[in-house]
Amino acid sequence: MLDFGRYVAGPYCATLLGYLGADVIRVERRDGGEDRYIAPITAQGEGGVFLQTGSNKKSMTLDPTKPGSREVLRRLVASADVVVANLPPASLQSMGLDYAALCAIRPDIVLATQSAFGDGGPYRERGGFDGIGQAMSGAMYITGTPAAPAKAAAPYVDYSTAVLAAFGTLAALMHRQRTGEGQEVQTTLLGTALAVFGSHLIEQGVTGRNRIGTGNLVQTSSPSDVFATRDGHVLVHVVGNGLFRRWARLMGDAARWLDDPHFASDASRGDHSAPIIERMRAWCAERTSAEAIAELERAGLPAGEVYTPQRALDDPQVAAMGFLRSISDYPGLPRPAPVPDLPVKLTRTPGGIHTRPPTLGEHTDEILAALGFGAAEIAALREQAIV
Repeated sequence: MLDFGRYVAGPYCATLLGYLGADVIRVERRDGGEDRYIAPITAQGEGGVFLQTGSNKKSMTLDPTKPGSREVLRRLVASADVVVANLPPASLQSMGLDYAALCAIRPDIVLATQSAFGDGGPYRERGGFDGIGQAMSGAMYITGTPAAPAKAAAPYVDYSTAVLAAFGTLAALMHRQRTGEGQEVQTTLLGTALAVFGSHLIEQGVTGRNRIGTGNLVQTSSPSDVFATRDGHVLVHVVGNGLFRRWARLMGDAARWLDDPHFASDASRGDHSAPIIERMRAWCAERTSAEAIAELERAGLPAGEVYTPQRALDDPQVAAMGFLRSISDYPGLPRPAPVPDLPVKLTRTPGGIHTRPPTLGEHTDEILAALGFGAAEIAALREQAIV
């Protein structure tokens, strides 16, 4: 598999497939891809994004804009089952990575692309990032308030797009196994964002309700919000009549809530949430976060303490799940990096991190030699600044 990805959606798609056993070659510019240097943590400036998306890969450098690169690219594609490239359609064509060009080299190739808006429509040539998807799907508007739309800090559009691209790639490989046919797998940031925010869009399209943003307050059930405690905050999410009955009993005045027709369903509780939220705020304010979580847990109510990133790293459940792997052998790391592993457990074919992320171009000579280039040819490619 060839990873021509940039930033997150493409590289993480290839990472997920590498976790499942694919042999991934990351092909970068000679000075490195943009995602290699986001949120730097090493002495050389590599960042947290690359540490998450680089494991299990080999790295080679290549400048595909130079004429002398085409034979290298041809041999790479001929040796690959899948090409991953999150680039605009025009960039794919200029680099010889569009589906037609790849098929001319290997007819059964699977091309997995990730773009902001796809290859059709008025925005096809626009670039984009995770936040653009959050903004244009309506999610930012509802997440924040009318005066201050809010973007989620976690780039869920990027990572969800990567997951969908990997999902589509696996389906394409299954189809090829049956028929011998390759295909292009297209994913978009806006398409992903619309899918994740879909229930809100469905409600708007059918009812025309025009909800406005209410921050952390969920509008379709209650109590579902973030509440201050004596020493922090907890998130409580009560959905469904069964959980609401448990909540009412925990509050100690169940009849008040269970006999009022305004609180008979999630929808009506969401529409008349003010007294429920006021009661929950008062209850949480009398307790520490640990006390509130303990009582909510005993009552069978879903809740979680609002952690700092360090608290998340230190939590015993996180440790027990084993989904953070300590990477200590990457050059220039001042201390081990807790890198998220494959968040899926397979009982017969367990995957995940096997090798650290590669340094820039670490395997260039090895890969070129495997493609049949001799030592003199490799030296010439380097002299011409192609690799």
